[in-house]
Amino acid sequence: MSAPTRIRRLARKRGSLLLSAVAASTLLATAACGAAAPAGGGDAAAPPNKDDKLTITVYSKFTDREYGVVTKALDKLKAKFPNITIKHEGNQDDDKLTQSIRGGNPPDVAISFYTDNLGAWCSTGSFQDLKPYIERDKIDLEQIPQAVRDYTSYQGKRCAMPMLADVYGFFYNKTQFAAKGIAGPPKNTTELFEDVKKLTEFNPDGSIKTAGFLPSMPFYANQAQYWAPNFGAKFMGPDGKSSLASSPAWKEMFEFQKKLIDFYGGHEKVEKFKAGLGDEYSKDNGFQTGKLSMIYDGEFRTAFIKDQVPSLDYGTAPAPVLDSLASQYGGGFGTGTIIAIPKGAKNPGAAWELIKQASLDTDTLVEMANGLNNVPSTKDSLNSPNLKMPPQFKTFTDIYNSGKLVANPTTPIGDAFLKAVNDFAEKWQAGSVPDLEAGLKKVDAQINDELAQKGAGG
Repeated sequence: MSAPTRIRRLARKRGSLLLSAVAASTLLATAACGAAAPAGGGDAAAPPNKDDKLTITVYSKFTDREYGVVTKALDKLKAKFPNITIKHEGNQDDDKLTQSIRGGNPPDVAISFYTDNLGAWCSTGSFQDLKPYIERDKIDLEQIPQAVRDYTSYQGKRCAMPMLADVYGFFYNKTQFAAKGIAGPPKNTTELFEDVKKLTEFNPDGSIKTAGFLPSMPFYANQAQYWAPNFGAKFMGPDGKSSLASSPAWKEMFEFQKKLIDFYGGHEKVEKFKAGLGDEYSKDNGFQTGKLSMIYDGEFRTAFIKDQVPSLDYGTAPAPVLDSLASQYGGGFGTGTIIAIPKGAKNPGAAWELIKQASLDTDTLVEMANGLNNVPSTKDSLNSPNLKMPPQFKTFTDIYNSGKLVANPTTPIGDAFLKAVNDFAEKWQAGSVPDLEAGLKKVDAQINDELAQKGAGG
């Protein structure tokens, strides 16, 4: 898989924890800086006539090979509007987009990788409400899973559509499983722990040689938001406030993490082993070299394996769940790329036509999914015979369409709440948090203070 893809995934999973906090504050400033009001006073702008000549400007973060894949897909709009030009400007991040809105010169269409910024985009009006267009064109949103509908809206306002999705599940080494007499992937945390004990090998000095599953956070795709659905842990309570300390699920999740750390002989041994593993997006990724028998990861890992270690015999499955949550097995965490009409767009009617093409047209979605190795976002595209992926990819389309997909809540503080929880996880695993509940209460207070400053969660 290309370097641009590695950068894109790294940005979504890690860089956003730092960048979106900055972007969110910038976005909130947008509303106070005189950005143009939404076009049409809340009404849907008319679509262009078939022969109209105009240019639709699109901002995205795509570059290189991926830029070409997306540009080709966007250009499919020409079949309906042959005289429209699509000006796709790649390598445009959320800060550049915000600056263009503040300056009164936004693109017609915005594509963002950072779904966790959506609350800030929506709450400031930086993205226009798409409800009038959806109602006018009688769009069937049931084609999109509920969790995906949730992360593309905020407090009932639909200000974005999904373009493609990332879904997280479990990868396991079939060769190592067979060698240890393990018939299949673990379905619950008890089975996971037992498999870890069978698969893990120690050196004569007690250091870790091969780890069944490494519980460090943050590490590769080990982040709180990817683990949480499998423990039934929710970031926000019904009142919109952080509710970690009052949730048995969070306690069980962190106690399970500690149980694994203790099995390996403590935090220091785990960190020493981790330091010898390759970069997440390199050929030397710990799972790809056989140093890790099981990992959490997204569907895009299948493309890395095909490109970097095609001989690896591996399987995929939904991540194991807490024993008491057996009915939730088969689900998992999802996020994705979003597409929207920024405030002040010059051609909102034409922009909506392009958004429909990129988020709802089966052929367009399948073409992009095949080119980018992502999950297409509608049920029809999931079932298209033209979707060409390795057998292991099906796990992720099944999770996406399971009715058990979970996404992060949209908040006006971006993903600052995720950073707070992942920072806590790092301290907890190191043994520097003596009281779990007291530690979680501090995290709740930090998150709720940030929400209160933005007028939310009250």
